[in-house]
Amino acid sequence: MIGRIVGTLVEKTPPELLVDVNGVGYEIMASMSTIYELPSIGNVVTLHTHFQVKEDAQSLFGFASKDERALFRILIKVNGIGPKMALSVLSSLNPAELITAVQESQVDTLTKVPGVGKRTAERLVVELRDKLGTAAKQDLFSERAVVAQVQADPRQEAEAALVALGYKPQEATKMIAKLPKDESDCEALIKAALKSMLK
Repeated sequence: MIGRIVGTLVEKTPPELLVDVNGVGYEIMASMSTIYELPSIGNVVTLHTHFQVKEDAQSLFGFASKDERALFRILIKVNGIGPKMALSVLSSLNPAELITAVQESQVDTLTKVPGVGKRTAERLVVELRDKLGTAAKQDLFSERAVVAQVQADPRQEAEAALVALGYKPQEATKMIAKLPKDESDCEALIKAALKSMLK
């Protein structure tokens, strides 16, 4: 998987970027939040990336921070939310605003995101609250606490890895859910999930 890109920013055509890494140009999709933070053309940029493989395409998504990438990975696991809509959400709301909207069931706030209707907004609230619920119950519902929780969860990391390998988010969630609850090593979880699919 490609987890980070460091290179020269060659083109900036929202939502696409072209980054030159030692003569190889990488086409990267990014949210407007990330694009606003980037320097001008010709400067060196560092992007945390999410690599997605499908039958008919390979896509690379870039983020200015690990925080934003972590939330992107959570968003694409929500039923009906693809990478493009996830980028739209992150372009319209910063991580803190998104977390607050979910915690406080601000459906109206979420429907202001292009492409997000009322039903999708309600689904976002229900499914994201479930995924981020632990931090909320501990009164740690802040951007940093939530992201730290997600990044520290090996099962979440394993699911993200399976999605990057080409499995659908729902399939990855089911695969990991079937594994022993006491397994806490990300690499072991991935191997066990892939092995179970071959049976």
